[in-house]
Parts: sequence; structure tokens; C-alpha cells
Amino acid sequence: MPLTLVFMGTPDFSVPTLRALSEAGHRIAAVYSQPPRPAGRRGLNAVPSPVAGEAERLGIPVRTPVSLKGEAEQAAFAALGADVAVVVAYGLLLPPDILAAPRLGALNGHGSLLPRWRGAAPIQRAIEAGDAVTGMMVMRMEAGLDTGPVALTCELGIGPSETAGELHDRLSLASAELMVEALAQLEAGTLAFEPQDAIAARTGRELAYARKIEKGEAAVDWTRTAGEIARRINAFSPFPGGWTSLAGERLKLLRAVAEPGDGEPGTALDGSLLVAAGEGAVRLLSVQKAGGRPAEAAEFLRGTSVPAGTRLG
Repeated sequence: MPLTLVFMGTPDFSVPTLRALSEAGHRIAAVYSQPPRPAGRRGLNAVPSPVAGEAERLGIPVRTPVSLKGEAEQAAFAALGADVAVVVAYGLLLPPDILAAPRLGALNGHGSLLPRWRGAAPIQRAIEAGDAVTGMMVMRMEAGLDTGPVALTCELGIGPSETAGELHDRLSLASAELMVEALAQLEAGTLAFEPQDAIAARTGRELAYARKIEKGEAAVDWTRTAGEIARRINAFSPFPGGWTSLAGERLKLLRAVAEPGDGEPGTALDGSLLVAAGEGAVRLLSVQKAGGRPAEAAEFLRGTSVPAGTRLG
């Protein structure tokens, strides 16, 4: 028999998983998502989250509590009689009574290879650190931060100039496939879990925490090595967006690679957006002027000359 589940998610990342579980025939008793947020330049209109919008399209009831800590909210959740809760980038703390309410517990889709990159920004931190591989995992949720045992894993390689936005989209699709498989195995009684300590011992993977991305991290420090700068640009694309200044205006940096080169940090080494770093040089592949649209380097240079010797930052 199909499972009765509660789906809990908020951003675009979660939408493919919700859609896939609905298409797989599971009964989704309710979708929990964060409350509508102000949108638009003036922030006057509250807009439902992407997950809430998809749930409404699918005809699934949506609940958007500000918190799940109250007894009334917890009782309403338990009354749904779910077999399992599926959580993908929900963004709210799940108290113990919420985790314990579903008959078969709560499963979380997490975008890293645990125990590496527990926390808020696993996709960005994996790229920033230069990891060659990341992945999606389905884990059983516990009270600790991303500490639960893991059931299923899908590994994905990270391209040399892949951005967080691109990796986000690939992991989002992988999450959908993996969670459908996890629920099929859960239904059949064959879903098995492995503690993260055992995974670390077997793979040599070290524990690392993916701290939240702060906007202050996005300004490029050209005295860092080229590899560090390029990885950070790619990790912060599209949000918050690495940036530097050019001719007194902010220039958003959307994609980059490290290349050989030598010069004063922050100085253009040619007319094609190769910029000297503290060690090596950074080739800017995609940029965006303030108020403009993203542009590949060749397109940008047709309208803006950046000759050798130009200072950035």
C-alpha cells in the first residue's frame, strides 16, 4: 500500500522531490512550508514559497506555521497520522515530538556526503573547499544537526568551473530520485541505515560543518591564491554573488577558473579578464554589471574594455 506522508520543504530545491513523491502514488496528507515572504522591490506582497506553490498546484493542503514548538501545532501534526515525514530543505527546527509523530520516523534529503558538510550551506562549502565529489543522502532525522544514520547515497562529481546554482539543480533532481527509492524500500521493509561514524571509518570522510553563507564573504580578496578565489566565486554564484569593483562600480563575478599568471594582485594581465591573484591568476568567465544582466566574458568585453594593467577591487 502507498505510504501516507507529510512533506516538509520550502525552496526550489525541494520541488522536484515533492512532485516525484506525488507521481509515485504516495498519499501526501499535508505539505509544510515556511510562511509567505515579502517580495518585489518594495516588499509589499507576500509570496508563497516554491514548495507551497507546487503543493497548491497538486491540490495538497499547505500549512505554514512560524514554529513547530507549540503543543497545538504538534498535536495538529500528529493528527495527520503520517507513516513518515519527508524533509528536504524545510528551514525550521523539528522538535522531538514532531520527529516522533510519524510511525516510521522522518527522512531527510541532504545535499552532501555526510558526515562531511553538515549544516546550512553544504553545496557552497563543498565547491569552496575544492571537493571533487559531493552527493545526495537520505538519512533518518535525529535531534542533532544532520547527525542521523544514512540509508541511501547518490554521488555526483563537481565540475572545475561548476557554480553552486548548477550543482544545486543537479542535486535537486538526484534528491527526487533517491527519495522515491527510499520510500519504495521503506514500504517493502528493506530500508537499512548506516551510522555516520561507520561511514566515516569506511570512507575516510572527515566531519566538516557548512556554516551559513554571509554576504560579507562575497567581496573578492585578490591577495588570496587563484584557486581559493575561483572556487569562492563559483561557490557564491548566483547567491550572494562574488564581487569586485571596476572603474568605481561593482562587478558581480559569476564563474571563474584558476590559471597560471603573475602580477600585482587585482591587476588585469591581458584584455580578456585574466586577473592576477596573490598566487596565480583568475580567469573571469562570466560577470554582471550593476543593473545589467549576466554576460559571458566575450560579450561583456564587447561593451567594456578591460586592458592589461586595469585595477580591479
